[in-house]
Amino acid sequence: MSSEVLARAEELRGQRTPFVLATVVRAERPTSAKAGDRAIVLADGTIEGFVGGVCAESTVRVEGIRLLTAGTSTLLRITPTEDSREDSPAEGMVVVGNPCLSGGTLDIFLEAMLPSALLYIYGEAPIARALATVAAAAGYAVELSTDPGAAIRPDAAAVVVASHGRDEARVLAAALQAGVPYVGLVASRRRGEAVLAELEGPDKLRARIKTPAGLDIGARTAAEVAVSILAELISVHSTQGPRKSLPVVSAVAAATAIDPVCGMTVAAVPASLHLEHDGQTWYFCGPGCRQAFADAPGRYGG
Repeated sequence: MSSEVLARAEELRGQRTPFVLATVVRAERPTSAKAGDRAIVLADGTIEGFVGGVCAESTVRVEGIRLLTAGTSTLLRITPTEDSREDSPAEGMVVVGNPCLSGGTLDIFLEAMLPSALLYIYGEAPIARALATVAAAAGYAVELSTDPGAAIRPDAAAVVVASHGRDEARVLAAALQAGVPYVGLVASRRRGEAVLAELEGPDKLRARIKTPAGLDIGARTAAEVAVSILAELISVHSTQGPRKSLPVVSAVAAATAIDPVCGMTVAAVPASLHLEHDGQTWYFCGPGCRQAFADAPGRYGG
């Protein structure tokens, strides 16, 4: 199972799909999981693999979605009740008391796996090639294209046009329409203004295009210009955070609910155990709570 989860993780990386890799690092009996068990948590709350029963899964689901939004990792400890021996958990650890567990304690490392920021470069000039090399070395995912009609991925973090006069306006317009956070044009200030004048749309939208692209560092060579553009990209993206690049994750992460039976916080997503009652959807950490509610909904506010 563990090897299958790791193979699935590689597949998701290739598809630029964000996910959390959950790995059990310690298990105290009578938990059903054991050290080394793994699972993947997707943005919609789907869990693939095994890190414990449904009650443990419920906690892993809500914490996993939270981490996808924050773009961070943590060590999660799940106990039947919050451990009184740990008045202050170790730095980087989250302790969740889940009263529905059958017993034992699980320590699970949750690692957010977010795709690298995607840089789309249009053109084949020396600056375009140099930027592709420099950006890849800095950890960006790079797409280099010479087709002005090529689709720009919806998750592109930046588009840089370095074609020196070839179909510039068409690609810039497509980038603006796609809502790409950073759009840059490699051109002199005078020619850049002329290209912007060709574009239709409000001045506020056209003003989003950086031209000349890059910070003013006195760059002269193609490699130096590439470094100046990358520096500007880093400056822009450092102020945005993971929410800007993962809007779908953010929307899902905002959806949480309280289990009416045990009081646990659960993810209000289709992958969680839920029940329709009196025109309302109720979410539960496990089948025991769902059954208790189904037997006597009025007792729990239903």
